[in-house]
Amino acid sequence: MAFDGGRHVEAFLEMMAAERAAARNTLDAYRRDLDDFRSFLAARGAAIHAATTQDLRDYLAGLRRAGMAPRTAARRLSALRQFHRFLFAEGVRPDDPGSSVDAPRLGRPLPKYLGESEVAALLAAARERPGPGGKRAVALLELLYATGLRVSELVALPLAAVARDPAALIVRGKGGKERMVPVGEPARLAVAEYRAVRDTFLPGGQQPSRWLFPSDGKAGHLTRSGFAALLKEIAVAAGIQPSRVSPHVLRHSFASHLLAHAADLRAVQQMLGHADIATTQIYTHVLEDRLKGLVAAHHPLAKK
Repeated sequence: MAFDGGRHVEAFLEMMAAERAAARNTLDAYRRDLDDFRSFLAARGAAIHAATTQDLRDYLAGLRRAGMAPRTAARRLSALRQFHRFLFAEGVRPDDPGSSVDAPRLGRPLPKYLGESEVAALLAAARERPGPGGKRAVALLELLYATGLRVSELVALPLAAVARDPAALIVRGKGGKERMVPVGEPARLAVAEYRAVRDTFLPGGQQPSRWLFPSDGKAGHLTRSGFAALLKEIAVAAGIQPSRVSPHVLRHSFASHLLAHAADLRAVQQMLGHADIATTQIYTHVLEDRLKGLVAAHHPLAKK
């Protein structure tokens, strides 16, 4: 698309890449969102760098009428707000039209997670799997539940990350940011047992691999979809509905169970790699349940 204002979009995306280290997927999403808004304005004979507050409101109203989910519309508004804030900061325009536009109401969906007994059943089912595949499955599950890593972070762990049986992993997450995540003894033991048979999974006739979980796929390591499929198989063996189990559900379970056992919310934020604690606060439903239990068990009036 060559609508007027495209050079401002390119300048904004360059800034996001250079100054904020935005990931390629993030930049692509911003470009799509801004191009859609440019199309909307072009039909009105307007340019994106000259959009008004009313243009933004009308655009959001159109998304709502088209049935777009509030969360998706809110993400688009976030991209437009950042773009117009950039234009204002650069002196391209004298005002910021996005500052007074209300975001769509999102509600508060609760994260899906498994109970502690269900996670234990998954681990038990993984241990029943024979041979090297079983040891790899146990290592994957133990690591994921012990650390709460994103699935992309888990499958792409380098072998060097566990070379000295560390008590903590250094993980490179979104935007290339590094964080330290503690690793418990069960997970460390599972990884040690898996490493004894890791050569079984080396591609190309024992060619060396830098990955902890190598495979013969294009990426050189186990894929997200491959691990997700493995989890479904383990769920069936554990007697758990496969649709309830995914790598992300186990990440949610890690956070929910930590908070249920009195972990600090900011510590959980750091381990999950959330840039904003507001993202971690989706797990406060667990805190609320625990606090209610504390009041019911210990408050003198509750006992009456």
